[in-house]
Amino acid sequence: MNDLRITRENARFQQWEALLTNRSKRHRNREFLVQGVRPITRAVEEGWTVRALLRADGATSTWSDSLWSTTDAERVMLSPELHARLSGREEGAELVAVVEMPEDGVARLEESRRPHGPVVVFDRPTSPGNIGTLARSADAFGASALVVTGHAADPYDPQAVRASTGSLFALTVLRVPGPGPVVEHAHVHGYRIVGTDEDGSALADADLGGRLVVVVGNETHGLSSGWRAACDEVVAISMVGTASSLNAAVAGSIVLHESLRQRG
Repeated sequence: MNDLRITRENARFQQWEALLTNRSKRHRNREFLVQGVRPITRAVEEGWTVRALLRADGATSTWSDSLWSTTDAERVMLSPELHARLSGREEGAELVAVVEMPEDGVARLEESRRPHGPVVVFDRPTSPGNIGTLARSADAFGASALVVTGHAADPYDPQAVRASTGSLFALTVLRVPGPGPVVEHAHVHGYRIVGTDEDGSALADADLGGRLVVVVGNETHGLSSGWRAACDEVVAISMVGTASSLNAAVAGSIVLHESLRQRG
């Protein structure tokens, strides 16, 4: 396979650079950028489709040489200056990956490699970093999927991908406009829906075994009325001290850990 070389800011480079900041272009092209050794490695190992590998001309390492020589993706050599603009930091990893965005249909929830793990729903998150943090916890505590619903930050934003430290790629990731499709899927396939809210019943008393959907609300406003109505139970996390609430991703992480503990 011949390597493409790009040394100036042509249309192809501008298309990739736009993926860093332009959400609509990411979703129109159904692709996003992945930066860093661990996230790229996890994307490849988990079988996500890599459309292109972008390499800084002259850069080399055992990791990048191995991936470069075994990939089926398009291989593109960039000048170091252009590559630095895509890699996220001036001394970034030698490679940046252009990864294909999967489809959003809820039927994919039954195709997960972890069919018995909880499905995590993040309702209208505003922070890409919180999405990545919750993805990391979802992976660590055995969840099967991460579903982002409503008008929300983008799970394929570079900040979200970086914050997940590659865990995003271990999950089935969906974006859904509202509760309807997920709730219908949950009812058909025997899931219980448990939401998190400060006015809920005690987390320690909740049954978090079996097929479970865990719903985490917006960082400021909590659960939407649609999700609250859909929940079979709403749980609250006990707190002491002066904090009025927990970060949304942290709250979701605690519930996921309790679910893992109950599943043994």
